[in-house]
Amino acid sequence: MEKFLWVRVGRSEEIARRAVENNVDAIVVAREFSGMVTNMGRAKLVGRTFGDLRFGREVASMRIASGDDIDKAIKLSQRFEYLIVVCKDWKVIPLENLIAQSSAKIIAEVQNSKEAEIAINILERGVDGVLLYTKNPDEIRKTKEILERRNLEKIDLVEAEITQIVPTRSGDRACIDTTILMREGEGLLVGNHGNSFFLVQAECIENPFIEPRPFRINAGAVHSYTRVPEGKTKYLSELKSNDDILIVNAEGEGKIVTIGRVKIERRPMVFVKAVFQSQEASIILQNAETIRLISGNKKPISIAQLKEGDKVLCHFSGDKGRHFGVKVEESIIEQ
Repeated sequence: MEKFLWVRVGRSEEIARRAVENNVDAIVVAREFSGMVTNMGRAKLVGRTFGDLRFGREVASMRIASGDDIDKAIKLSQRFEYLIVVCKDWKVIPLENLIAQSSAKIIAEVQNSKEAEIAINILERGVDGVLLYTKNPDEIRKTKEILERRNLEKIDLVEAEITQIVPTRSGDRACIDTTILMREGEGLLVGNHGNSFFLVQAECIENPFIEPRPFRINAGAVHSYTRVPEGKTKYLSELKSNDDILIVNAEGEGKIVTIGRVKIERRPMVFVKAVFQSQEASIILQNAETIRLISGNKKPISIAQLKEGDKVLCHFSGDKGRHFGVKVEESIIEQ
């Protein structure tokens, strides 16, 4: 589950400005100062008293000073979606109890990035989010960076051997244009089946045919699955502007990125199959020199140069089946 960052701004214009600039998930502010924040940019606001602005009826706050307070907080969590926990002296034990027993999303109030790092890693699972209350504007950026590193999803990649490359009839392929610039070794996990994926390189490699487009992944045929956050999948044909996808690098680190647009066009295609131990993966890609997979040595390799016996990076999830992109335990056969 992705960890989120809220910032309490008080009356500080500088804290409010930094919070907006760092695109924090929500800003906690009293109603009389909410205009100070909204004049700086669009932001999600939470009332300081947790009852007067957006999310108000969903948020409760509890100060923990004793064991009895922990019990009260656990009961309170049953009535609200978010529970902000303020620990005056104890920093770990109350959060351990709440993480284990609360039914609400637990938000720990912290004063700096070091406290935030501890909170999001308690019991390995960590709190769901942190509420940063600081006088140092630089702590907002530091805390944001810590949460972004924590939010990287780890993907197991293996070297699968190419066993078949066959040109096919023309088909509709999808280019996924994101709101970031990607680098060598970054791309999208795509495959014909919901449990096996190739790492398809973003179009950031210099070539003599066309200018690089490092925001784009020419991902393959529209029927293909791609991995999205929280272990789910979507068809490429389902993706649209403002959706979240999972960009993965050759080290197996996945980060959540927003789609700017999706371009679907008819193009000549090529079928590629690879095998890792007893597992097979296949994909149908546009048949063009600029389409690349990631080789076993973590370097991009063009479809035009790919040959049987080459090793490329793949991900095998081991899922038995999926329904609407979610893992299900039922008998499903995909061929």
